[in-house]
Amino acid sequence: MKFSKVNRRRNIRYRIRKNVRGTAQKPRLSVFRSNKEIYCQLIDDVNGVTIAAASSREAGVPKDGNKVAQAQHVGKLVGERAKAKDVSTVVFDRSGYLYHGRVKALADGAREAGLSL
Repeated sequence: MKFSKVNRRRNIRYRIRKNVRGTAQKPRLSVFRSNKEIYCQLIDDVNGVTIAAASSREAGVPKDGNKVAQAQHVGKLVGERAKAKDVSTVVFDRSGYLYHGRVKALADGAREAGLSL
């Protein structure tokens, strides 16, 4: 049986989510990557609440750089917002994407802002 990219990523995402849970003290840093933009959220799965979010569509993100640089800036933004909410450690949820390129740049940007992944 041949899988499409979407179905393959969905299965990987479900496999990851079986083990990754976010709490109020250690929320889940969830990433969504589209062809043009990148989005991330800090999620408390116990209460079902989004603590903080950032995306490359916001006004402060530079549009002239490449998408990897934008992803790193988004990681810094979410890291700063997490620090403002007294969150220092998170669980990284790559959502079925490979830990490479924009996803890795976002994680590195969050680390630069002081988050512990």
